Parts: sequence; structure tokens; C-alpha cells
Amino acid sequence: MNKNDLIGAVADASGLSKSQASGAVESVFDAISAALRKGDEVRLVGFGTFSVAKRKASTGRNPRTGEPMKIKASNQPKFKAGKGLKDSVN
Repeated sequence: MNKNDLIGAVADASGLSKSQASGAVESVFDAISAALRKGDEVRLVGFGTFSVAKRKASTGRNPRTGEPMKIKASNQPKFKAGKGLKDSVN
């Protein structure tokens, strides 16, 4: 399922037009992104938790040349599935 499929499913399930559903889906994504940017955690009970993991700077190797290279520290988005989501898949 891609983003357009998700928008179509939301439109069908909610009775909204596709443009209204698109706005709703985009708003949810924007709200989650904004919260993660601030360093907050987004908990959706029964679905899962979005959070930010901090990765330290490290040294890696260039796969082509084998030369060592520095990898900058960064923040990575992380998702942990909740019990309801896990149960629905199994």
C-alpha cells in the first residue's frame, strides 16, 4: 500500500472526498513529524509509538575504496508496534 492507496482507503472508510482524506492524512503525517522534530514521543495506544533515537558519530568504511570515513551523529525516527497492531498481524 502506498500513500495514494492509504488516502483512498481513508476516503472510503470515512465518507470523505479524496481531497479531504488527503488533507487529513497529510495533517497526521505533519503532526507526527513536528512532534518528533521537537524530540517528543507520539503514542497511539493499540497501534504503536513513534520516537527519536540519537545515533552517535562513528567511523565506517567506504565500500568502494575501503577508506575509513566519518559518519556524523544524527537523529533517527523509530517506530515500535503496539500490542493491538501486533495481534492484528498474527
